[in-house]
Amino acid sequence: MKKFVTQRWQKWVNQRVARSDTQTFTQKNIFILPTGAGVVFGILLLIMLITGINYQNSLIYLVTFLLGAVFVGAMHQTHRNLAGLQVALVQPGEGVAGEPIPFKFRATADRDDAIAIVVSCGEAEPDASHIVAGQSKDLKLAIPSAHRGYLRPDRIRVETRFPFGLLKAWSWVRPASAGIVFPRPVPAPDVISAVQDGEDSDSIVPTDGSDHADLRPWREGDMSQRVMWKRYARSGQLVVADWEGEQGSPQWLDFHAFPGADHELRLSYLAWLVAERERNGERFGLVLPGQVIEPDAGPGHARRCLRALAVWGETRPRDAASEKHGTRQFARKDGRPPDRRAS
Repeated sequence: MKKFVTQRWQKWVNQRVARSDTQTFTQKNIFILPTGAGVVFGILLLIMLITGINYQNSLIYLVTFLLGAVFVGAMHQTHRNLAGLQVALVQPGEGVAGEPIPFKFRATADRDDAIAIVVSCGEAEPDASHIVAGQSKDLKLAIPSAHRGYLRPDRIRVETRFPFGLLKAWSWVRPASAGIVFPRPVPAPDVISAVQDGEDSDSIVPTDGSDHADLRPWREGDMSQRVMWKRYARSGQLVVADWEGEQGSPQWLDFHAFPGADHELRLSYLAWLVAERERNGERFGLVLPGQVIEPDAGPGHARRCLRALAVWGETRPRDAASEKHGTRQFARKDGRPPDRRAS
């Protein structure tokens, strides 16, 4: 029963607060309820009213109705404090899995000042902000992450309790854009890529004296030059040869250079190697199944490689899909990327 009520509530809220990078708060999507202090305040007013009726005391009546008018005025002011406020996602964040990912928002007050506005997600407790009428203010919010991939928070809560803290008015922002979470770096073992440098990089051949080759089934992303086409023509088996005498290039960071490791661990190794190469100012390229990034150097190149590692095998979230801590959750036993088809 509880699950059913929760689903119905979420569906109703999602209809009122559609996914968009820009959200303007109006009467249709602002919610208001008494806080704990407001509930206690209301109970005290009820007790005072009963006492005034019992003793027929005009002074108690006066104080009760005066405090009741303050409560009603606070309700209107709290709602008005949030009405007309526009919150827009300026820049989705990027960061390493397991660390908070910074998202940048811009709040714009339309008619009145927006006082004590708190933007939060999860258990974070950011400071309250004051947005002057007709002006904008940038707000940064750290979104928790746990897995690599796309990170799109389901709901960003925008709340105010001004002026007296007796009531809270709140709404949500449901961003359409997603941030990117890089794999957590793990120190990699010493390996050499099987990809060759120079003009002969597209023709990988065994060296003299290396007639013995390690044959394995073809995997998606293997280079066509490694396929044993003659064997395929004779038997129909698609196999790939890894020659013992072959020497690769240290410039290439190769996904297939870590035999025995699952694909998530390989991506963590590659993320660590990318950071090391960037720190040392070295030139390097990246080879992933279905994607090759040519050798280059510099922070921009390293960022591009980390983005490729983060979203490899992932599907960008659709409007109806949302992952709380990142799109990657579980690895497949066959070493292939998980199927992340959004519903």
